Amino acid sequence: MSERIRKIIHVDMDCFFAAVEMRDFPEYRGRPLAVGGSEKQRGVISTCNYEARKFGVRSAMPTGRAIQLCPNLLVVPGRMNVYKQVSGQIRAIFERYTAIIEPLSLDEAYLDVTDATLYRGSATLIAEAIRSDIFNELHLTASAGVAPIKFLAKVASDINKPNGQFVIPPNQVQQVVDKLPLEKIPGVGKVSLEKLHQAGFYLCEDIKQADYRELLHKFGRQGESLWKRSHGIDEREVVTERERKSVGVERTFSHNIRSYDECWQVIEQKLYPELEVRLAKASPDKAIIKQGIKVKFADFQLTTIEHIHPQLDLDDFRQLLRDVLQRQNGREIRLLGLSVMLKPEDRSKQLSFF
Repeated sequence: MSERIRKIIHVDMDCFFAAVEMRDFPEYRGRPLAVGGSEKQRGVISTCNYEARKFGVRSAMPTGRAIQLCPNLLVVPGRMNVYKQVSGQIRAIFERYTAIIEPLSLDEAYLDVTDATLYRGSATLIAEAIRSDIFNELHLTASAGVAPIKFLAKVASDINKPNGQFVIPPNQVQQVVDKLPLEKIPGVGKVSLEKLHQAGFYLCEDIKQADYRELLHKFGRQGESLWKRSHGIDEREVVTERERKSVGVERTFSHNIRSYDECWQVIEQKLYPELEVRLAKASPDKAIIKQGIKVKFADFQLTTIEHIHPQLDLDDFRQLLRDVLQRQNGREIRLLGLSVMLKPEDRSKQLSFF
């Protein structure tokens, strides 16, 4: 009996926040545009349009740096209520074609159309229809990737951006994977990539030819994952419901702070009360397994510290703050955050939430 081949679509909106702004405010069109916090407030860019990207502006970039790269950049504040409303409209379009939808954020999702009947079950035609509906009804563009496994569908959606589509048929999976740079695999960040390059790995084909035990020894769990991806293996299903794993709050300061007392005042008066409220909404019994602190220094280096604890407790953050500030080395502090890891419903062990 032959194995059932899945049909997965990854839909990714094109510069979503910026696209909504350009749709609603025609005067923004044709010029470099970014959505994010202002330079004076030490904000960061949430997203930007393709005109801005030509200058090197990117998401998560400090607004001040973005303006240095693109002096004519127009930075507008985000309208999250509008983006959520539009995201709901996009979700409604997805639901016309399948009920198996896994949102990754407001602007992207996986869809399993293996058993879909529209367009004779053609995932390619369904993806085209979804993109057409989004454009005709919402006046926005989306890109899509079609593949028999999740990570390749996500990779494919980025190939013909913006407003494009790419299909990887089952019989071409290994051929595509072999030539795939490791940085294209979701979850491989800059630090991991540098370690992989140092070990001589650049393409999935390099990983495929490596010794499995060596990969496990050098890279642990990520080595196992990369080995599977490099062999075209991704057993993950499209999950319609996700269990929330953590709750966090943070503040980026308009002016850097430095001392323990300044940090504690922010924690005690602002961050902790907000964390209590969010935790109560996410977990009414307030069941947690860890709590921690995140600090970003003025040089943008990020550090975190956490400890195992069964319930939220303000006093426990005192020692955590002392411990994390031992890494300060005279640097000022740009951002401060608190987080808790929620107790999982059906698992007794989780990875670190930072």
